[in-house]
Amino acid sequence: MKLYGSDNKELMSVSSLARDGNNLVIKGKIFGTMPLTAKLKPEEARAALKLMDFKTILFLLTIMFRRSKS
Repeated sequence: MKLYGSDNKELMSVSSLARDGNNLVIKGKIFGTMPLTAKLKPEEARAALKLMDFKTILFLLTIMFRRSKS
């Protein structure tokens, strides 16, 4: 999975998502070279949901079924 910036350049390449107890561990590389291991805690995931309105949550649930416009 790759995350892109506003200029369509790759910011992060995610190589794995795994569970570590109640946390989600995200491993990847930032800017293609710098390794990163990040943990998402349950309270931070809940905080992220509070940032979204209902339409954005629906979009998030359906994004994997949409086509890319490139």
